[in-house]
Amino acid sequence: MTELIIDNFAGGGGASSGIEMATGRSVDIAINHDPEAIRMHTVNHPASKHYCENVWDIDPVEACNGRPVGLAWFSPDCKHFSKAKGGTPVSNQIRGLAWVAVRWAKKVRPRVIILENVEEFKTWGPLVEVDGKLYPDPKKKGKTFHHFVKQLEKLGYEVDFRELRACDYGAPTIRKRFFMVARCDGEKIVWPVETHGDPEMIEARYGMLKPWRTAADIIDWSLPCPSIFESKEEIFEKYGLRAVRPLAENTLKRLAAGIQKFVIENPNPFIVQVNHSGSSHHYCKEVDKPLNTITATHGYGLAVPYIASYHAQTREGEHRGQAINKPLNTVDTNPRYCVVMSNIMQMNKNSIGQKVDKPLNAVTAGANHFAEVRTFLMSYYGSEKDLGQKIDEPLRTITTKDRFGIVKVMKKDYMIMDIGLRMLTPRELFKAQGFDDDYIIDHDADGNKYSKKEQVARCGNAVPPPFAKALVESNLPELCNQEMTA
Repeated sequence: MTELIIDNFAGGGGASSGIEMATGRSVDIAINHDPEAIRMHTVNHPASKHYCENVWDIDPVEACNGRPVGLAWFSPDCKHFSKAKGGTPVSNQIRGLAWVAVRWAKKVRPRVIILENVEEFKTWGPLVEVDGKLYPDPKKKGKTFHHFVKQLEKLGYEVDFRELRACDYGAPTIRKRFFMVARCDGEKIVWPVETHGDPEMIEARYGMLKPWRTAADIIDWSLPCPSIFESKEEIFEKYGLRAVRPLAENTLKRLAAGIQKFVIENPNPFIVQVNHSGSSHHYCKEVDKPLNTITATHGYGLAVPYIASYHAQTREGEHRGQAINKPLNTVDTNPRYCVVMSNIMQMNKNSIGQKVDKPLNAVTAGANHFAEVRTFLMSYYGSEKDLGQKIDEPLRTITTKDRFGIVKVMKKDYMIMDIGLRMLTPRELFKAQGFDDDYIIDHDADGNKYSKKEQVARCGNAVPPPFAKALVESNLPELCNQEMTA
């Protein structure tokens, strides 16, 4: 008789997808209280039996109907453990959701239990009331967690836990998660061997590990990236996109700091060359290779992109961004990441460039957006003296640091002609989590459409599938790609 596979808290379907990647079959039972989560799970995993109920309302014995359970996966709500929660009061009920794993262990004794959560899950402890609100008791940090582990051990389970990073298993995100594996079949717990690593590591350089997949891998370079200097009316007219304009002051400061860090001061900037020579082909050109000849058919010329965090709070001098050739930072439930494109033009003699969304001329007479870029960078990243001086005062000392808007590539100077910005799409974010390209995210099984906000929320709540795939293949190889039997 085939053992059952159960996915509790089956939100965006990440754990189920990873399990299916490993086993070649859908999970048998998927449980979640959120109707939207169940609808997305259903359209992607139609063979699963779905329970849209509180996990505590499901009787494991009744749900399994006498069949043995090979794997029970649990991803209880993590927001009341996460450090992102800060000092906000917590919910005792939500923090206690993990106890449902012990309930399943008592009632149907899954051969293997895997629990996933944020790394702060190990600090699970009693709460203390302060001014009528509940907060974690700092004096009893981790006490409930250790009791939880002991309960599983008393039921005959061997228990082990550690933190894993998604980028080490093939997902282009640095997301770090806590995993607990418990098994009662006498077999040893096996932690998956990392398959990817930092490209600078000797293991990656010599092919023992694959290099980390990066944010550049998930970017759709064919999508328009409107100029930050264009109004929302211009953006809608040109691209049919609705964009937030004008940008908030903190957003502009982060953009300026990001341009300074990842473009102007970057000794090896990541170069994108977008080819519009009569086709829809777009490709990236590595910076350590000779650049192709720029002709009038290269409609966008070159660009140096990076990833910015759109909604993050900022402190003085903090850039809140990342290079495009690194794994994406952790994806959460809010649409917070955007790609920033610094369109650049080579400086040739007296040529000062032109707007980069037009065919390139041999020599141009006007700077177009270049002056706006320079003013923008000087305003947000320059010192007071850079903004000018009175005509009747002695000229201030001229230095070599006045390089606003100038990028050196392959030992040649390029000017930043324009700065584009767009939010990462839900599809790009799902790809960053390690989902397959054909995973359905925009509608449910009945054809009802999901808004972008709903898609991003499902994505942020999802387990990166490569995690589940690696853990199942390591601990349950006998379930992987086996033939289905009655």
